[in-house]
Parts: sequence; structure tokens; C-alpha cells
Amino acid sequence: MQYKKIITSESVGAGHPDKICDQISDAILDECLSQDQNSRVACEVLACNRLIVIAGEITTHAYVDVVKTAWEIIKPLGYDENDFTIISNVNKQSVDIAQSVDKTNKDLIGAGDQGIVFGYACDETPQYMPLTSVLAHELLKEIERQRRSKEFIKIQADMKSQVSIDYSNSTPLIETMLVSIQHDEDYDVEYFNKKVSAIMEQIAKKYNLNTNFKKIINSSGRFVIGGPIGDTGLTGRKIIVDTYGGVGHHGGGAFSGKDPTKVDRSASYFARWIAKNIVAAKLAKQCEIQLAFAIGQPQPVAMYVNTFNTNLIDETKIFEAIKKSFNFDIKTFINDLNLWTTKYLPVATYGHFGRDDLDLSWEKLNKVEDLIKNSK
Repeated sequence: MQYKKIITSESVGAGHPDKICDQISDAILDECLSQDQNSRVACEVLACNRLIVIAGEITTHAYVDVVKTAWEIIKPLGYDENDFTIISNVNKQSVDIAQSVDKTNKDLIGAGDQGIVFGYACDETPQYMPLTSVLAHELLKEIERQRRSKEFIKIQADMKSQVSIDYSNSTPLIETMLVSIQHDEDYDVEYFNKKVSAIMEQIAKKYNLNTNFKKIINSSGRFVIGGPIGDTGLTGRKIIVDTYGGVGHHGGGAFSGKDPTKVDRSASYFARWIAKNIVAAKLAKQCEIQLAFAIGQPQPVAMYVNTFNTNLIDETKIFEAIKKSFNFDIKTFINDLNLWTTKYLPVATYGHFGRDDLDLSWEKLNKVEDLIKNSK
């Protein structure tokens, strides 16, 4: 095998069992926060065979029918009440955790747990995201759009994609696009392959990339049994799909089903906001922010800035510019990003970052001028 510098990212569709769980978790979170912005939510979902279990810790004044909310996610994916039994085992947040988060000083919020988070950005795409990740998501978004509009028939919502790009030379070249899609028993293989192939080429052309790449379509040969009936799903198991496709680092904490006091989620959004504005300010071509937290502490205990040797000014100046341009109090950055009023269900599929189809606060380039000024 010839050496090549090949980078690969994947995505999964809305009907993938893990993503069904993420969507239910975030739909329940949205319901809680829409009625009570002080809700404390850590909602986990397990989907196995024909059973869906909703679990976790929720403390809220909201009334949420979690089973009804789950069905509102599941039905558009092609299921009905005969397909699953849904049970709930939700408890209140531990009083020990609550007292560490909710400070006597109401101007502060303590981190809900210790943890490490990362935010990443690069200048490779208009979304400031890795190209492999963008393509993997866009493939499935287009296939799902055609499924729902019935432009692409006899397919189901459980699907996966994988895109490999060769960076050995100055021009990136798509090496492989791979798609697996659940299909009906009586589907037409030739029609199916032509549709998928056309969508692959459509996405490649959108980014002015080559179309002479290897296409792998349903390499298992048969994919009739899918979703939770074919494979167990769990909230928070697609953390690389949710972030940077393996190009940026990940601290290990999942996002879905967690209210903003959980820094796994809120601080990851904050770190992305910082990194994206650094790259947009042309202080570096790539930027990764690492933040570390201790439970109960109102600010990070450490920050590391990594520009992968792409910095256009000294990294110490970038570090100082960040400190001057952003407020690192947890309560402050939660409010700066409007995380109490954000709807989280839309980001439970196709990634939390680089979403130019959504109006997300952590994607805004509203700190560029501050960073430029404070870097001098």
C-alpha cells in the first residue's frame, strides 16, 4: 500500500439508533428549558430492540411528558406505537451536585463536574470545519432530505457515511465516499446505487472537488433491519460525529440531554466560539482551545491554545488576546451564548459545529475585531 496522507470522517443519520437517543434526550431538554430556564437536566436514553428507556436526573418546575416527547421524535423516522415500548426512570439531580453548581453568590455558577473540553476551527471550509466532516454530514443531510420528500424512495432513516480525503499533495482529493442506507426489502438495487452515486457527485461538485473517487455503497450487501431493532442505541455515543470528525481533539464528554451547567456541553460551545473567531481574525489557520474544569468552580482551572504551527502571530499574543476578549465565568459565557434559550434538538443530528443552516450563537464571528485589537 502506497503511503498517502488520508484523513477520514464519518456521519450518521437521524434514524441511527444512537442518534435517535440523542434526539430524544435533547427534545426532553428543550421542553424543560422552554418552561423553566433553571431546569437541571441530564437525560439519557437507551434504545434496544423494541424497548426504549428514558433515564437520568431532571430537576425542574416544567411538566414534560417524556414518553410523548419521545414519540414525536420516533414517528417521523418511520415508526409507530406498535414498534416500541417506552418506559421512563427519571430522578431528581443529586443534592450534592446541586449545591456545587448553584452558588450562594447568584452571579456565579459552578461547573457541574470536572472535565476537559476542546474547541477547534480551521480555514479549510467556509464553515471553519474540517472538509471530511463537512462532506460526511452533507451527504446524509441530502439523502435524508430526499427520503422525507420522497425523491428517494424505498429507503429508511438509518444511514451512515464516511469520507476519506487525500492530503498528500497541495490539492485535496476525495479518495473514497462510503454510504450505508437501510432499505426496503423490495428496493431496486440499480435505482438505489444510481441515486446514491448522483448525490455523492453532487456534494463533491458543490465543494469543487474531484468526482473520480471510489464509491462504496451498502458494502454489507443487505440492510433491511435497522434502527434500534437492528442495533442498540445510547445517548452520547457519537461524540466524534457531533464535533470535528476526529480532526480536532475531544475531551470525552457528550452533549445531548445536558443543560448548560454541564460544561461538557456549554464549555465545548464556548471553546468553539473562541477558536472560530481566532481563525476568522487570521491569527492562525488552525486553532484548538483546551479548557479544564473542576466541579463547583466558576471558571476553568486551565486553558491551552494550540495552533498546530499555523499561527500568524506569536501564540502568547493569541493567548493574551483571548483572555482580554472573552469572559471565562461559566455563568457569563452561558449568558453570552444564550444557552438557556437555545433549541438543542436541531444540533442532535449532523453535528453541533459548522452548521450554516442554523443560527447558532457559538458560530457567530462577533469577536474578530476584539481579538485583532487585543493581539497587538
